[in-house]
Amino acid sequence: MLSIFLLKFDWKELLLGQEEWSFLFEVALRTFIMFLTIIIGLRILGKRGVKQLSLFELVVIIGLGSAAGDPMFYREVGIVSSILVFVLIILIYKIITFLIAKSKKFETLLEGKSICLIENGEFSIENFKKENLGSDEFFAELRLRGISQLGQIEQAIEEVSGEISVFYFEDEKVKYGLPIMPGSLQNSLKIIKEKAHYSCTFCGYTEEKNPGEAGNCPKCKKLEWV
Repeated sequence: MLSIFLLKFDWKELLLGQEEWSFLFEVALRTFIMFLTIIIGLRILGKRGVKQLSLFELVVIIGLGSAAGDPMFYREVGIVSSILVFVLIILIYKIITFLIAKSKKFETLLEGKSICLIENGEFSIENFKKENLGSDEFFAELRLRGISQLGQIEQAIEEVSGEISVFYFEDEKVKYGLPIMPGSLQNSLKIIKEKAHYSCTFCGYTEEKNPGEAGNCPKCKKLEWV
């Protein structure tokens, strides 16, 4: 039964769809031409268009990729029209980057602005809420930089590219702060059993506490401490 099924199966349609074998040579030629077009386009965009993508630049790259991909293997999509799309996208990119250089407001509108997430070892709560960034993901970024607790950080800034810039306290100025090692926030307390420094698990506010009820955080009013 299997051998009969394999004999009747249309392998040509599976491998080539509605095209003929001769179309493979055309695909190879189309791919070569569009590959060269991509290289030329990225060279015109400059190094920043490849290395440090903002939201606007990411849209440009996606647009170029879409314009380049379709004519590689769709017979009905002409190469000239795709190259025209390339030229228009690059022209728009150049015009917008010129306007960005001339107007700070236009740059902020299009690309956003850097935002401070940690200030003096504590979360800038309102800023952090605005960003689509989970605390676990953020803590992982900090741990990769050798940070174990927030008291080491003078400022942490999310750049427009999405990268995190960290500025450290000098060693002698490092403070007590919220621990960010895996599992460090699981055993939060509402009752303090021994005198020590404790941090609010929500905002990172840190203070020395005596045994007794932990109370509300004076910064965010939350109740859980570590």
